[in-house]
Amino acid sequence: MHTSIESLFSNLWHDYVAMTPSAEKVHQLLGDGDELINDHVAFRTFNLEKINLDKLAAHFLALGYEEKGQYDFEQKKLKARHYEHADDTKPKVFISELLVEEFSEQVQQIIHKMVEAIPADAVNKEDFLYSGTHWNVSSNDYETLLQESEYAAWVSAWGFRANHFTVSLNHLKHYNMLAEVNEKLKQAGFELNTSGGEIKGGPEVHLAQSSTMADRMTVKFSDKALTIPSCFYEFAERFPLPDGKLYSGFVAASADKIFESTNAK
Repeated sequence: MHTSIESLFSNLWHDYVAMTPSAEKVHQLLGDGDELINDHVAFRTFNLEKINLDKLAAHFLALGYEEKGQYDFEQKKLKARHYEHADDTKPKVFISELLVEEFSEQVQQIIHKMVEAIPADAVNKEDFLYSGTHWNVSSNDYETLLQESEYAAWVSAWGFRANHFTVSLNHLKHYNMLAEVNEKLKQAGFELNTSGGEIKGGPEVHLAQSSTMADRMTVKFSDKALTIPSCFYEFAERFPLPDGKLYSGFVAASADKIFESTNAK
């Protein structure tokens, strides 16, 4: 387990940028020399004992994070939880897991085989959250998973790493609204996720979110290489609750659409 939140997020960031070359461009575009504050980072896994949501969350609980919310995505067959640190300048963490038993026998077999290849103690290692894949799958397996679950296919190709980082709009000095950020991104040639609208949510649910469509990177499967969606960048604007504090949770209906940022275009 990591000894500091800073070292964990630094390692996650370096791995993420390697998978998401456009992230550096977004940084330069929006940062204007300022440091960008990360609202949250997200992870994907399967609900199998060896590497389930709780096993990933343990890395954050050990660093002082606490569970703050639970979410169900029935259509995508996912469950998720989010975690926060008492120091609210630290990024929130959103971890989801696929309900493997709800898929076809064929998909279950591919996933079980992948997970069986992971060494028993791997999940406790300091670098597990940015360790990538621990298995070999064929392009055929990837396509089979893709037919039933984009999420499962993504994990088969990319393994364990940040699925996305998120710019906190509330901490940007030069932008007051998410729509302004979206406009700037589009002018610079970025493609945005339009599922459920460019902006998901809004003041009425205390959270507005948008995201780029994932970069495309080449993955070597056991039989051949394919160029497929990798990771994306999200942007979040939080609104105050009646008590004046910024809302710190997530909105399942919006998150459901954000998941689609890794869909093939």
